[in-house]
Amino acid sequence: QVQLVESGGGLVQAGGSLRLSCVVSGSTFRFNVMGWYRQAPGKQRELVATMSTGGTTDYGDSVKGRFAIARDNAKNTVYLQMNSLKPEDAAVYYCAAGHSALMNYWGKGTRVTVSS
Repeated sequence: QVQLVESGGGLVQAGGSLRLSCVVSGSTFRFNVMGWYRQAPGKQRELVATMSTGGTTDYGDSVKGRFAIARDNAKNTVYLQMNSLKPEDAAVYYCAAGHSALMNYWGKGTRVTVSS
């Protein structure tokens, strides 16, 4: 059974940084695409960043230049480095994986709170 477990969420001051981690277990194959999505109360889930096995990345417009996704295939882990955090970045961040742009597996999420 495939499981995705996020960690690294917490409270951070505006302008600060945080790094999220997601460990994938139970899979005998490598996912073509892994990434991060977020959802704030009353808002739709939105793309944060994704990365393919070949290293191709895609970022949401609101985080370009501030966030960076990284993937360690040997450790089955994907990271999200978040810099220059803003109050509007506060949300539950979900790790996701799939074999196409449509994600098949999701973690339970880790909450990020940004104080001003």
